[in-house]
Amino acid sequence: MTTDQIILFSLFGGVFVFLLWGKFRYDLVAFTALLLGVVAGVIPTKAAFSGFGHPATIVVALVLVVSAGLVRSGAVFLITRTLVDASRSLGAHIALMGAIGGLLSGFMNNVAALALLMPVDIQTARKAKRAPGLSLMPLSFATILGGMVTLIGTPPNIIIATIREDSLGAPFAMFDFAPVGIVVALAGLAFVALVGWRLIPQNKSAQASRDPLEDIANYIAELTIPADSKHIGKRLSEFYETADKSDVAILGLVRDGKRRYGTARSTELAANDALLLEATPDALDEFRAALSLDFAETKRQEALRADGHGLSMIEVVVTEESRIAGKTAVAIGLGWRQNTVLMGISRQGQKIKSHIRKTELRAGDILLLLVPSEQSGQVTEWLGALPLAERGLSVTEEKKVWLGIGMFAAAVVAASLGLVYLPVALGLVVVGFVLTKILPISDIYNHISWPVVVLLGSMIPLGAALETSGGTELISGWLLTMTEGMAPWAILTILMIVTMTLSDVLNNTATTIVAAPIAIQMATTLGVNPDPFLMVVAVAASCAFLTPIGHKNNTLILGPGGYRFGDYWRMGLPLEIIVVVVSIPAILFFWPL
Repeated sequence: MTTDQIILFSLFGGVFVFLLWGKFRYDLVAFTALLLGVVAGVIPTKAAFSGFGHPATIVVALVLVVSAGLVRSGAVFLITRTLVDASRSLGAHIALMGAIGGLLSGFMNNVAALALLMPVDIQTARKAKRAPGLSLMPLSFATILGGMVTLIGTPPNIIIATIREDSLGAPFAMFDFAPVGIVVALAGLAFVALVGWRLIPQNKSAQASRDPLEDIANYIAELTIPADSKHIGKRLSEFYETADKSDVAILGLVRDGKRRYGTARSTELAANDALLLEATPDALDEFRAALSLDFAETKRQEALRADGHGLSMIEVVVTEESRIAGKTAVAIGLGWRQNTVLMGISRQGQKIKSHIRKTELRAGDILLLLVPSEQSGQVTEWLGALPLAERGLSVTEEKKVWLGIGMFAAAVVAASLGLVYLPVALGLVVVGFVLTKILPISDIYNHISWPVVVLLGSMIPLGAALETSGGTELISGWLLTMTEGMAPWAILTILMIVTMTLSDVLNNTATTIVAAPIAIQMATTLGVNPDPFLMVVAVAASCAFLTPIGHKNNTLILGPGGYRFGDYWRMGLPLEIIVVVVSIPAILFFWPL
């Protein structure tokens, strides 16, 4: 190996290690690797930030904005509100929601499709009195499968198309992925709807007889003793009867910033003491009213009421891209910037031991927020969180639904026929959405997943450097040596399994950037058509079903579904086997060697 190859392999190895470790977010890891590559001289200085202007990066950003516009126009709710019915059997519900999710994911980013349908699915579970964990994982898998059908459905397809253009002179078109994608999606959806959901661990099924949102609606919250409270001097144990009637669990007492253990039950209450509680939003409010307690941020509550704002409680889910992920409510200025009080946190049954406002929040946490009644949507968007059920974001322009659909359809047709370059077509849709006021111009940049943009912009130059240094040729040589003498279908199968395994533990975008050039080099060495090799990478990079970290959709459902890390493989492993068995013959049929 050359010096440049050693440096690049070391950088990629470091990226993979840090992504697996999870201590630092993927965009920071990738950007750091890019800068180190420039300093080490393996990436030309002039090409350092070329990835940020790469078509793949631009298209991913534009797809997210277009997806938001379709939601705002009411185009998606037009489908969901007319088709979803809580009276259906679980299998029928999963089949219908999976079909809707798969269809939407083909024409909008699959993360955005799940973000839209997840609240609908949870609300349907609540009405049907079943656990949302029984249907959220099938929905997540369905949206991942549907995204493989078109160019814009998932970032790996966009990256594959642009890498093909860079290497072979022409990109894949909008529906080039459809023949294989449809076959794989139909097979996967059939498995998920008929068999897969039955493989979800029994602890999810056991919850079906209880309140379907019991696990994710119980919050760790704080209420304080007002300075003029009649309860000052009483013992904490005197609150237990009222707590039982309100269905509230008293977990402890916080005084002067310190948690009191052991003797807290017999402690005499003082002004500004904080009670640490576990309850649903309704139970919490009932308990607060019964004892005339205050919210944890009393001053903020008083300021809101003094300003004449009506107050509402909303529930939102923290995602990896949320402004508050990895931070505390105090650190981001939730109170003074948005006039919002963090009342409680739900975290997969874990107990929150520190102050609620000073607790570092994680992706998957569900937050109970006290907000001005007319600003719930604004607060949710500012946080970059997802509204739970229908208590949060609901700002649609239903009178412009067909206008929004028409502009998007025109762009897809124009791009498919080669009349307009895809990034330009999507850009025109965004401009159209803004001019027709479907999407406010002030909201455009809020809908772009900037960590994904940074990841792409950083990894693309690294991938290009690996290719120009001969690194991809070296890796493809190793793989070809391993598969020497095997039939082409066997080589494609091994490439798919290796790529799929990487995607299960790493970001699928990073996996695609590394695997696609290797696939082209393997095909070149064998003297065969590189397209089937690229299709293998496209399918494999998208199909990350074994863990909650392989795909954002799986991370998104972790908290609301009440899942554990080890729950995914039970349905995910058979599904990945089905994908391999179905996709290899389909690829060889539609894309012959």
